[in-house]
Amino acid sequence: MNHWQTKDELTDLLCALVEYPSITESNAEIAIMEYLYYILEDRDYYQNHPDHLNLHPLKDGRQLLTALVKKENATKTVVLIAHADVVGVEDYGSYENLAFYPIELTVELHKNIEDLPKTAAQDLLQGDWLFGRGTMDMKAGLAVHLSMLERAMNGEFDGNLLLVVVPDEEMNSAGMLTAVPALAEMKEKENLDYMIAFNGEPMFSKFPGDSSYYLYTGSIGKTLPGFLCYGKETHVGEPFAGLNANLMVSYLAQEMELNESFIEKVGGERTPPPISLMQRDLKFEYSVQTPQSAVAMYNVLYMKQSIQDLNEKLLQAAQRARAKIINHYHHQASFYLEGTQTSSFSPDIQILTYEQLHKEAVERHGKREIDRRLNRLINQRDQSQGDRDFSTLLVQNLAALCKDLSPMIVLFYSPPFYPSVSSHHDSYVQEGVKLAVDMAKRDYDVELEEVEYFTGLSDLSFIGPTAMTSPIDDLLKQMPIQGHGYELPVESMEAITMPVINIGPLGRDPHQWTERLELTYSFEKLPKILSKTIHHFFNKS
Repeated sequence: MNHWQTKDELTDLLCALVEYPSITESNAEIAIMEYLYYILEDRDYYQNHPDHLNLHPLKDGRQLLTALVKKENATKTVVLIAHADVVGVEDYGSYENLAFYPIELTVELHKNIEDLPKTAAQDLLQGDWLFGRGTMDMKAGLAVHLSMLERAMNGEFDGNLLLVVVPDEEMNSAGMLTAVPALAEMKEKENLDYMIAFNGEPMFSKFPGDSSYYLYTGSIGKTLPGFLCYGKETHVGEPFAGLNANLMVSYLAQEMELNESFIEKVGGERTPPPISLMQRDLKFEYSVQTPQSAVAMYNVLYMKQSIQDLNEKLLQAAQRARAKIINHYHHQASFYLEGTQTSSFSPDIQILTYEQLHKEAVERHGKREIDRRLNRLINQRDQSQGDRDFSTLLVQNLAALCKDLSPMIVLFYSPPFYPSVSSHHDSYVQEGVKLAVDMAKRDYDVELEEVEYFTGLSDLSFIGPTAMTSPIDDLLKQMPIQGHGYELPVESMEAITMPVINIGPLGRDPHQWTERLELTYSFEKLPKILSKTIHHFFNKS
């Protein structure tokens, strides 16, 4: 019996999923996985094969779900990837209590159309749209994947279908990082041959008012480089006897924020420039001592360039900041220090990578002492301390052991890290893309355009073929937390690497209070296009 095949059925399923307020790290993020398990376990297939439906625990108590439908004697397997978490709803203002009730919210917005921005109001009045948190990103894609799983349970596909639903995609991708080893284990246990992975992330507009339809054959890479500025503390009454870390980090901001040299162009696609995601000093109590250290972290996206190239650009930005900081110091000192007065302090700033700083610390104190201090920090880590803050603490601790090098700027990386992946040049994938594009045009008069990189970040980054022109280890050796509370499962990623495609629903305004889903394409046309494409890959194999 079918439950999730018509537009109305899928809309009802979507609303049921959205009503779980599964904000990342909330209890509802756990509850929605249990709900998914509940709606699947009573199906005849899973009554007969209960071992094919599983909840897998994360280290922090959250869980992910895998649902395998196995065709007798088949090894060829298509993987469907979806996430069930969403971002918060504070941006909804007076509509916050309706954010997880799409039908009611949409009705209420009809009554108050003047509250909506112009484009959202036009969609509401002229189209078949449903508003609400998670409708677009990405519970509609999850609903469509559940409909594919139902088709597999009914014996429609000539191969195996494996649905993977993860938490934490919106924050650290801890769900997918746990899923990767689980997928590697299932591959061996169930004798699965992973042919291709589909994600159901929604289409992202390239510009305001963009009305195009997209599918993606890869996913953009993301790094989170940080700069620890370690200055020289002084009393505010002797401002030129030291160097304020806040001054240092401010000049770094000028060199990094929106810097065009970081924009990468591949074909007709471009990465956005860097933007600051954190900037603060590390002095947590008030006094008239200047802050000794400060940190800034930047969102830097990439497609094919190497980590060495990224490092070089980052270090060049630090060098330019260094020159401006030193010039600023001497220029201001010339006004304050008169005649024969001179400062005993020289702001000669060292620029290091984390790897270089670690080597300096080992040379000064020995590897055993550095490991002891590192292990102590790890064992004393407050569980509420996030990966970014803990990464900063590890770097700051080493900098304190090498105070003779200060003032210094240290480049390091923090999680999350998303490798760039692409199947654009895979002829096997291109055949499926052509089928989807041709079907959309022929049957629905929809111009579906292939884009190589999904720019919204996705969990495909951990299973697709890497597009980066250098090994991931080049970044990991500059990431202090790798292996110390965070683990990028590189070996498991390599063991299950497979081609990837993202074919998702049509929506607007992800992570905004006007987030909405277009129902006709998403729940009438998309399921048929996706089903046909899955059939193609099974038949091709």
